[in-house]
Amino acid sequence: MKSGIHPKYYETVIKCACGATIPTRSTSKAISVEICSNCHPFFTGKQKLIDTAGRVERFRQKYKNFNKK
Repeated sequence: MKSGIHPKYYETVIKCACGATIPTRSTSKAISVEICSNCHPFFTGKQKLIDTAGRVERFRQKYKNFNKK
């Protein structure tokens, strides 16, 4: 390998918003994520609505009377 052209490779920890930490190696010194495999609905089997800027609530308000016809 040529010297001086490759980025530094660090021992780092990925930190999730749920509190989980995953040790790994990366070119970044610190990594933080919102959803990891410990809290993602696909891996946990639980449905979890992640409301970004009230989108879920606006959707429910818009369609709350849809089936009442």
